[in-house]
Amino acid sequence: MLSREDFLSLNFVKKEDFTGSHRGMRFMLHQETVDDEKKLKVYIWSEPFGFEATPDEEKISALFEFSEAGLGEAIDWMNENYGDMTKKQPT
Repeated sequence: MLSREDFLSLNFVKKEDFTGSHRGMRFMLHQETVDDEKKLKVYIWSEPFGFEATPDEEKISALFEFSEAGLGEAIDWMNENYGDMTKKQPT
C-alpha cells in the first residue's frame, strides 16, 4: 500500500511531474490549472511502460485539491484502484 512517505513534497510537483511505481502500478502526479485554480491531477496505469508509451485508454486519472489533504485523498484513490491496474498487466 502507498503511504504519504512514498511521495515528495508538493513543492516538487509545482516544478515538475512526480512519477513512480508500486508493485505493478505506475503513477504520475501533475499540477494542473482548472478554472484558475491549481489542482493535483493523478494518473495511474499498469506496468511495464512509462506514461508516454502507454495508450491514453489504458490510464485512469482523477483531480484533487492541490494541498496536503488533496494528496492524502489522491493516495487513498490510488490504493483503491491498485487492484484494477495490476489486473491489466501483460502476462
